[in-house]
Amino acid sequence: MDSLVLLHTESSTTAAAAAMAKRPCPSQNPRVESLNDVERLLDAFLSLSDLPSLSLDLSFERLLRSAPFSDSDLIDRALKMGSLLLDAAKHSSRKRASNHNSLAWPLPADLTIKVFSMLDTQSLCFASVTCSLFSKCAKDPQCYANLDLTTHVPKVNNAVVATMIQRAGRALRSLKLGVVPGATTIGSCLPFVSTIRHSIVEVSNFSWNDKRSRQGRESSILTRCCLSPLSGDVGAPGALLRKLHLYNIERMDNASLSVALSACPSLLDLEIVGLHVELRQTLMSVSAYCYLIERLFFESSKTGRDDSLKAQTCFELVNNCPHLTSLSLRGFKLHDCKVRVLVKGFRKLKYVDFSTSYSITGNFLRTLGNCNGGNLLEVLILRDCMHLKEMEVAGLLTAILAGDFKLLVHLDISNREGLASEFDWYDRCYNSSIMPIKQVLEARPDMCLVAEHPSEGSYTETFDADMTSEISLPSQLSNHTSDGSIFLGTSESSYNSDQGSGNEDGQDANYVIYEESSDEIGYLSL
Repeated sequence: MDSLVLLHTESSTTAAAAAMAKRPCPSQNPRVESLNDVERLLDAFLSLSDLPSLSLDLSFERLLRSAPFSDSDLIDRALKMGSLLLDAAKHSSRKRASNHNSLAWPLPADLTIKVFSMLDTQSLCFASVTCSLFSKCAKDPQCYANLDLTTHVPKVNNAVVATMIQRAGRALRSLKLGVVPGATTIGSCLPFVSTIRHSIVEVSNFSWNDKRSRQGRESSILTRCCLSPLSGDVGAPGALLRKLHLYNIERMDNASLSVALSACPSLLDLEIVGLHVELRQTLMSVSAYCYLIERLFFESSKTGRDDSLKAQTCFELVNNCPHLTSLSLRGFKLHDCKVRVLVKGFRKLKYVDFSTSYSITGNFLRTLGNCNGGNLLEVLILRDCMHLKEMEVAGLLTAILAGDFKLLVHLDISNREGLASEFDWYDRCYNSSIMPIKQVLEARPDMCLVAEHPSEGSYTETFDADMTSEISLPSQLSNHTSDGSIFLGTSESSYNSDQGSGNEDGQDANYVIYEESSDEIGYLSL
């Protein structure tokens, strides 16, 4: 009997303790009852949504008349509560839509990330703000492996570039950056000039010379430190970068570009268009840091003025970058002796483009073919090389008829001012009788031979009166396409360049490097 009483007492004590344990402590959650009251009031208020709006208006008017305090205070409280309720409803609506998207979206997260990685950068940013699911997937570094931040007008700044590179991290494989004008028609320069003008008008009178940031962080100017996020520790984003394309970044200089290239030892594809950087120093940086490079495309911002390249730089580039298969140096003063070193030195070279190179006469073509180097060439572009001689081109075509350059499938020897004669380059050749163009086309039907020359005496200057002097844009935007489009230089006559063959190694030209003041460095911070 005593044991039964004892068991009953213990069970009663356990039940009482359990009841006390389940009872919420007022000090721990003092607003439980008030929250319930709010929920009941809110539910009752929302049930009024079925009433006509006129009834609510009348009820609110009667409440204002019977209120013991100021009616303006009551109106302010009503507006505040209505605003809070509207915000809460919008938040719940977005949450419901996001949950619906998560349930309705047919792909798992890994496949969604794979799809997002195939989008361009702008489309990825649009998708990331659609819902929380897409936002979460869009934060994966794989989605930013191939960044394309090029625009037709300046609207990307250093902060945007840094954010995108940080999101990519070591997954970054490709980076395109800068201002890319609209595409132009092959063989014509005028549409390109028009594109530049219209672009500036569309940017609301944007000034290229504006050295100060407009409204601080909202500046759309890329500075020379825009590539600094690529460098850093061993895990820097540039360590595994394969492709780097830079277009018309006005304030970039050789020192900043060299630092960026030093952080990209795995670089395979480098494209530089319209930057105020020197050819010799740029090639020195490439040969020093980019041993694996396979494609190099470099288009000058000052056509025909950069004569900085030295023979020693050519030898270093050939020795340090043996994997190069595509070389484009457009708009520079390239002498035949240096071109010969490059073309013969790169044993894997298949694509060569020296368009608008003012000092090339074609003398380097004599030693190419068969076992002399250049036997793997598939594409050779010498378009608008003002000193290119008719006799040298004829010799090249004769060598092709003789069986050399068997792999050559594309040859461009067009010149909008005609080819130079053998002894006087002022004497231009328009309809050559010594070039076996027809015979080559018959013997090599697989070859695309482009030889566009104006009719004799028909060439006239086509630039407008306001283009008779040098284009005043500091950046002098260049056409970025590498598909054979004509490169736009200044409007001054190309005959102002050196008249000789230029096979000697001259001194460094007085090349202008655009600097920026110290207050422009790092003026944007995240």
